[in-house]
Amino acid sequence: MRLLFAEDEVSLSRAVCAVLKKNKYEVDLVYNGKDALDYLSVGEYDGAILDIMMPEMDGISVLKELRAAGNDVPVIMLTAKAETDDKVLGLDTGANDYLTKPFEMKELLARIRALLRHNTSQTTSRLTFGNIELDQTTFTLSSVNGSHKLTNKEYQMMEMLISSPGRIYSADHFLERIWGYESDADVNVVWVYISYLRKKLSSLDADVVIKATRNVGYSLEKETKK
Repeated sequence: MRLLFAEDEVSLSRAVCAVLKKNKYEVDLVYNGKDALDYLSVGEYDGAILDIMMPEMDGISVLKELRAAGNDVPVIMLTAKAETDDKVLGLDTGANDYLTKPFEMKELLARIRALLRHNTSQTTSRLTFGNIELDQTTFTLSSVNGSHKLTNKEYQMMEMLISSPGRIYSADHFLERIWGYESDADVNVVWVYISYLRKKLSSLDADVVIKATRNVGYSLEKETKK
Protein backbone atom coordinates (compact mmCIF):
# COMPACT_ATOMS: atom_id res chain seq x y z
CA MET A 1 0.00 0.00 0.00
CA ARG A 2 1.29 3.44 -0.93
CA LEU A 3 0.73 6.46 1.29
CA LEU A 4 1.43 10.17 1.07
CA PHE A 5 2.46 11.80 4.34
CA ALA A 6 2.28 15.61 4.42
CA GLU A 7 3.79 17.13 7.57
CA ASP A 8 6.02 20.20 7.90
CA GLU A 9 7.77 19.03 11.08
CA VAL A 10 10.70 17.27 9.46
CA SER A 11 11.79 15.22 12.49
CA LEU A 12 8.24 13.96 13.09
CA SER A 13 7.77 13.25 9.39
CA ARG A 14 10.92 11.16 9.14
CA ALA A 15 10.19 9.27 12.35
CA VAL A 16 6.65 8.38 11.24
CA CYS A 17 7.92 7.44 7.78
CA ALA A 18 10.46 5.02 9.29
CA VAL A 19 7.73 3.26 11.29
CA LEU A 20 5.37 3.10 8.33
CA LYS A 21 8.06 1.58 6.11
CA LYS A 22 8.87 -0.95 8.82
CA ASN A 23 5.20 -1.94 8.63
CA LYS A 24 5.47 -2.51 4.85
CA TYR A 25 3.91 0.74 3.64
CA GLU A 26 5.55 2.65 0.83
CA VAL A 27 5.59 6.34 1.74
CA ASP A 28 6.19 9.59 -0.12
CA LEU A 29 7.01 12.55 2.13
CA VAL A 30 6.14 16.18 1.44
CA TYR A 31 6.50 19.16 3.76
CA ASN A 32 3.93 21.65 2.53
CA GLY A 33 0.36 21.67 1.29
CA LYS A 34 1.13 22.68 -2.29
CA ASP A 35 3.41 19.68 -2.80
CA ALA A 36 0.81 17.44 -1.15
CA LEU A 37 -1.83 18.57 -3.65
CA ASP A 38 0.56 18.15 -6.58
CA TYR A 39 1.56 14.61 -5.55
CA LEU A 40 -2.01 13.50 -4.86
CA SER A 41 -3.26 15.00 -8.11
CA VAL A 42 -0.89 13.02 -10.32
CA GLY A 43 0.04 9.99 -8.20
CA GLU A 44 -1.86 6.84 -7.36
CA TYR A 45 -2.11 6.48 -3.58
CA ASP A 46 -4.04 4.14 -1.33
CA GLY A 47 -4.28 6.78 1.37
CA ALA A 48 -2.99 10.14 2.59
CA ILE A 49 -2.12 11.62 5.98
CA LEU A 50 -2.40 15.41 5.95
CA ASP A 51 -1.40 17.82 8.68
CA ILE A 52 -3.80 20.74 8.87
CA MET A 53 -1.24 23.45 9.69
CA MET A 54 1.20 23.44 6.76
CA PRO A 55 2.98 26.22 4.83
CA GLU A 56 1.87 27.35 1.35
CA MET A 57 -1.49 25.57 1.65
CA ASP A 58 -3.19 24.16 4.75
CA GLY A 59 -4.48 20.59 4.91
CA ILE A 60 -8.14 21.61 4.77
CA SER A 61 -7.57 23.55 1.55
CA VAL A 62 -5.70 20.60 0.05
CA LEU A 63 -8.59 18.31 0.93
CA LYS A 64 -11.18 20.71 -0.49
CA GLU A 65 -9.37 20.85 -3.83
CA LEU A 66 -8.96 17.07 -3.95
CA ARG A 67 -12.64 16.42 -3.33
CA ALA A 68 -13.69 19.16 -5.75
CA ALA A 69 -11.61 17.42 -8.42
CA GLY A 70 -13.33 14.10 -7.70
CA ASN A 71 -10.32 12.55 -5.96
CA ASP A 72 -11.68 10.22 -3.27
CA VAL A 73 -8.36 8.99 -1.85
CA PRO A 74 -8.89 8.10 1.85
CA VAL A 75 -7.50 10.85 4.10
CA ILE A 76 -6.54 11.05 7.76
CA MET A 77 -6.15 14.59 9.06
CA LEU A 78 -3.54 15.47 11.69
CA THR A 79 -3.59 18.58 13.85
CA ALA A 80 -2.27 19.89 17.13
CA LYS A 81 -5.70 21.37 17.78
CA ALA A 82 -8.27 19.35 19.70
CA GLU A 83 -11.32 21.62 19.39
CA THR A 84 -14.49 19.96 18.15
CA ASP A 85 -14.99 22.63 15.46
CA ASP A 86 -11.70 21.69 13.82
CA LYS A 87 -12.65 18.02 13.73
CA VAL A 88 -16.09 18.82 12.32
CA LEU A 89 -14.58 21.07 9.62
CA GLY A 90 -12.13 18.37 8.56
CA LEU A 91 -14.77 15.65 8.42
CA ASP A 92 -17.29 17.87 6.65
CA THR A 93 -14.65 18.73 4.06
CA GLY A 94 -14.26 15.07 3.21
CA ALA A 95 -11.71 13.62 5.62
CA ASN A 96 -12.21 9.95 6.48
CA ASP A 97 -10.63 10.15 9.92
CA TYR A 98 -9.01 12.58 12.32
CA LEU A 99 -6.08 12.26 14.74
CA THR A 100 -4.86 14.86 17.21
CA LYS A 101 -1.14 15.39 17.85
CA PRO A 102 0.69 14.16 19.81
CA PHE A 103 -0.41 10.62 18.96
CA GLU A 104 0.80 7.07 19.54
CA MET A 105 2.17 5.35 16.45
CA LYS A 106 0.19 2.19 17.22
CA GLU A 107 -3.01 4.25 17.07
CA LEU A 108 -2.03 5.79 13.74
CA LEU A 109 -1.21 2.34 12.35
CA ALA A 110 -4.57 0.99 13.57
CA ARG A 111 -6.42 3.89 11.95
CA ILE A 112 -4.55 3.38 8.67
CA ARG A 113 -5.42 -0.33 8.64
CA ALA A 114 -9.09 0.45 9.36
CA LEU A 115 -9.12 3.17 6.70
CA LEU A 116 -7.70 0.91 4.00
CA ARG A 117 -9.94 -2.03 4.93
CA HIS A 118 -12.99 0.22 4.73
CA ASN A 119 -11.91 1.62 1.36
CA THR A 120 -11.59 -1.89 -0.10
CA SER A 121 -14.59 -3.37 1.75
CA GLN A 122 -12.12 -5.74 3.37
CA THR A 123 -13.11 -7.22 6.73
CA THR A 124 -10.00 -9.19 7.59
CA SER A 125 -6.24 -8.68 7.68
CA ARG A 126 -5.72 -11.88 5.65
CA LEU A 127 -5.96 -12.04 1.88
CA THR A 128 -6.51 -15.43 0.26
CA PHE A 129 -6.50 -16.81 -3.25
CA GLY A 130 -6.37 -20.49 -4.08
CA ASN A 131 -4.49 -22.28 -1.32
CA ILE A 132 -2.29 -19.34 -0.31
CA GLU A 133 -2.82 -16.66 2.29
CA LEU A 134 -1.15 -13.29 2.81
CA ASP A 135 -1.25 -12.01 6.38
CA GLN A 136 -1.16 -8.21 6.33
CA THR A 137 -0.25 -8.05 10.00
CA THR A 138 2.75 -10.38 9.99
CA PHE A 139 3.61 -9.91 6.27
CA THR A 140 3.66 -13.68 5.87
CA LEU A 141 2.79 -15.64 2.74
CA SER A 142 1.63 -19.14 3.63
CA SER A 143 -0.13 -22.35 2.65
CA VAL A 144 -0.70 -25.65 4.44
CA ASN A 145 2.81 -26.55 3.30
CA GLY A 146 4.65 -23.76 5.10
CA SER A 147 5.19 -20.02 5.20
CA HIS A 148 7.56 -17.23 4.18
CA LYS A 149 8.07 -13.84 5.82
CA LEU A 150 8.20 -11.45 2.88
CA THR A 151 10.55 -8.53 2.43
CA ASN A 152 9.06 -5.07 2.04
CA LYS A 153 9.04 -5.00 -1.77
CA GLU A 154 7.94 -8.66 -2.01
CA TYR A 155 5.04 -7.97 0.32
CA GLN A 156 3.93 -4.83 -1.53
CA MET A 157 3.97 -6.67 -4.83
CA MET A 158 2.14 -9.75 -3.56
CA GLU A 159 -0.46 -7.58 -1.83
CA MET A 160 -1.24 -5.87 -5.13
CA LEU A 161 -1.48 -9.18 -7.00
CA ILE A 162 -3.57 -11.08 -4.46
CA SER A 163 -5.92 -8.15 -3.86
CA SER A 164 -7.04 -8.30 -7.49
CA PRO A 165 -6.52 -11.83 -8.91
CA GLY A 166 -6.50 -11.83 -12.68
CA ARG A 167 -5.73 -8.14 -12.98
CA ILE A 168 -2.66 -7.44 -15.08
CA TYR A 169 -0.17 -4.95 -13.66
CA SER A 170 2.50 -3.53 -15.93
CA ALA A 171 6.11 -3.35 -14.78
CA ASP A 172 5.84 0.45 -14.88
CA HIS A 173 2.81 0.32 -12.61
CA PHE A 174 4.73 -1.74 -10.05
CA LEU A 175 7.61 0.73 -10.23
CA GLU A 176 5.36 3.73 -9.67
CA ARG A 177 3.37 2.19 -6.81
CA ILE A 178 6.21 0.44 -4.96
CA TRP A 179 9.48 2.15 -5.86
CA GLY A 180 7.99 5.61 -6.40
CA TYR A 181 8.15 8.24 -9.12
CA GLU A 182 11.53 9.58 -8.00
CA SER A 183 13.23 6.19 -7.91
CA ASP A 184 16.09 5.41 -10.27
CA ALA A 185 15.15 1.72 -10.32
CA ASP A 186 14.94 0.04 -13.70
CA VAL A 187 11.97 -2.07 -14.80
CA ASN A 188 14.23 -5.11 -14.62
CA VAL A 189 14.03 -4.96 -10.83
CA VAL A 190 10.33 -5.84 -11.14
CA TRP A 191 11.22 -9.08 -12.93
CA VAL A 192 13.74 -9.88 -10.17
CA TYR A 193 11.08 -9.58 -7.46
CA ILE A 194 8.55 -11.51 -9.54
CA SER A 195 11.18 -14.28 -9.67
CA TYR A 196 11.58 -14.19 -5.88
CA LEU A 197 7.82 -14.52 -5.39
CA ARG A 198 7.51 -17.33 -7.92
CA LYS A 199 10.14 -19.33 -6.04
CA LYS A 200 8.29 -18.82 -2.76
CA LEU A 201 4.97 -19.84 -4.31
CA SER A 202 6.62 -22.96 -5.73
CA SER A 203 8.10 -23.91 -2.35
CA LEU A 204 4.64 -23.58 -0.80
CA ASP A 205 3.20 -25.88 -3.48
CA ALA A 206 0.77 -23.11 -4.35
CA ASP A 207 -2.06 -23.76 -6.77
CA VAL A 208 -1.72 -20.21 -8.11
CA VAL A 209 0.98 -18.71 -10.34
CA ILE A 210 2.22 -15.29 -11.36
CA LYS A 211 1.49 -15.19 -15.07
CA ALA A 212 3.43 -12.98 -17.46
CA THR A 213 1.50 -11.56 -20.39
CA ARG A 214 4.03 -10.57 -23.02
CA ASN A 215 4.44 -6.80 -23.41
CA VAL A 216 1.58 -6.20 -20.98
CA GLY A 217 2.42 -7.23 -17.41
CA TYR A 218 1.87 -9.71 -14.59
CA SER A 219 -1.18 -11.19 -12.89
CA LEU A 220 -1.96 -13.78 -10.23
CA GLU A 221 -3.90 -16.68 -11.72
CA LYS A 222 -5.11 -20.13 -10.75
CA GLU A 223 -2.66 -22.71 -12.05
CA THR A 224 -3.95 -24.66 -15.03
CA LYS A 225 -3.35 -28.35 -14.54
CA LYS A 226 -2.11 -30.17 -17.60
